[in-house]
Amino acid sequence: MEHWNSSLGSGFILIGILNDSGSPELLCATIAILYMLALTSNILLFLVITMDAWFHVPMYLLLGQLLLLDLLFMSVVTPKAIVDFLPSENTISFGGCALQMFLALTLGGAEDLLLAFMAYDRYVAICYPLNYMVLMRPRVCWLIVATSWVLASISALEHTLYTMHFPFCASWNIRYLLWEIPPLLKLACADTSRYEFMVYVMGVIFLMPPLVAILASYTLILFTVLHMPSNEGRQKALVTCSSRLTVVGMFYGAATFTYVLPSSLHSPKQDNIISVFYMIVTPAPSPSPTASGISRSWGP
Repeated sequence: MEHWNSSLGSGFILIGILNDSGSPELLCATIAILYMLALTSNILLFLVITMDAWFHVPMYLLLGQLLLLDLLFMSVVTPKAIVDFLPSENTISFGGCALQMFLALTLGGAEDLLLAFMAYDRYVAICYPLNYMVLMRPRVCWLIVATSWVLASISALEHTLYTMHFPFCASWNIRYLLWEIPPLLKLACADTSRYEFMVYVMGVIFLMPPLVAILASYTLILFTVLHMPSNEGRQKALVTCSSRLTVVGMFYGAATFTYVLPSSLHSPKQDNIISVFYMIVTPAPSPSPTASGISRSWGP
């Protein structure tokens, strides 16, 4: 079996879900529309948070970082998938594959950690409102943001370098939308069972503690909210927290399916649906002012 050589001019061929679907043109148009909607809504919200001084507070700083991560995450894969479909040539080079994987893992990991920190932010704001500006002062917020980016980048770099060191078989047609670790390991012309187990363990370690922290934070928030004397304050807190939990459920559900469930339970079709869902569909609807937290009537 011929092995991959990065010095060769050939590349991997991503079939993805476009050419492999019953109506590729319709699916391509739908993905393009969803991408433009998500791009427009997130850019507008990010500009509002960045340019309006009223929003320069911890809650919106973290929300702005989440919007930025969504913008970058969508743009890592979606434009290439659409452009590659038009000439029906989905080749990606060895270096392009490694770069796409590194960026996707970095952005996904950073969002994983940031969602946990945002849950802590809401916990402090609702349960300890008098101490909020002390516990969540700007220096702490920027430290949270930097921690998310640094830890995610280190983890992504390690996984990318180790994954790409395997010998790969040349000239493969792959039915995946993007390059993630599980589908790429299926191309390796070597025994990857130990590394697959390590990816599983690291997935559990990287995903489960933030998820447990999020659930614990919102459980404590729920107890506090139910004892609020004001019906209006209770409703606003519940609406904001429910919107955050919806995002958490969609993000962690997709990530758990990809990196925690055994590979035997995966199929290219399922993985592609999950990829489209959390990279394009989830950020597409423009969030309402109440759901997104962009509301002057209820701050931290």
